[in-house]
Amino acid sequence: MNRIARVVAVSAAALTLTVGLAACDDSSQDKENKAKQQNYDHLVANQPAGRMKYSPTRDAINKWVKTWGKPGKLSYVYIQNAKGEYGYFIMKGLPVAGCAMLTPTERVDSSGQGKVVVQQPGMDGVYSEGSMCHAYYGFDATTGAYMEFTVGTNQSFFLFDKPMTMPEFADAEQLGPSSVKDVKD
Repeated sequence: MNRIARVVAVSAAALTLTVGLAACDDSSQDKENKAKQQNYDHLVANQPAGRMKYSPTRDAINKWVKTWGKPGKLSYVYIQNAKGEYGYFIMKGLPVAGCAMLTPTERVDSSGQGKVVVQQPGMDGVYSEGSMCHAYYGFDATTGAYMEFTVGTNQSFFLFDKPMTMPEFADAEQLGPSSVKDVKD
């Protein structure tokens, strides 16, 4: 029994010495990260995250799914230019950002050298850096014509699921083949 006690005592002393020596090697960044983590732990203990009985965010997402999850649903895209003038397109479905993809754009390649992220081509067989996120495309509501538009500096677009009657939208210029008179939602 004494032998077991000595092994435990020696092991405890070695562990204490190892931890003590490791503490001496802490860099300034390690110390600051440890202080930040300790502060975060303290704040969480004193102010834990609250719980909601109802989530307005989840409700809004569910309403979005219900609104846009219908085949053939029309979208009314109003574009405002730098002069404050409005125009509109009517599309079947939502406008799609040019950087949206149906397949993964990257894959992780594991080799003897570690892991590296490798870019993959899109469905069109070419590589893209996702630089077309400011360009949108879709299809006209009555003709099916492909339409593309870009938003950027001094230009905005507003998306609705019904035509707008507010004065700034009511006088909007028709920019695509379909007019509000041509469609029934």
